[in-house]
Amino acid sequence: MSHGEVELLAARLETLEGRYAHQEAALEELTRTLLAQEQRIREQAELLQRLERQVRALQGGADSLPSDERPPHY
Repeated sequence: MSHGEVELLAARLETLEGRYAHQEAALEELTRTLLAQEQRIREQAELLQRLERQVRALQGGADSLPSDERPPHY
């Protein structure tokens, strides 16, 4: 291998190492974001379940409107 080829390979290696470092940092950021979103989804699912229980309790267990009551969009 000539000196020029060694320098070319060294430059290519340095470029690849830089790309790898950037991708590794991006992957860590994506992982943190994903974990935060999973936690938020869990919290929202729990909140939704609590709200559904509260609505059912307020309705007295009824799943539909009384027959003489019109829906709010009428």
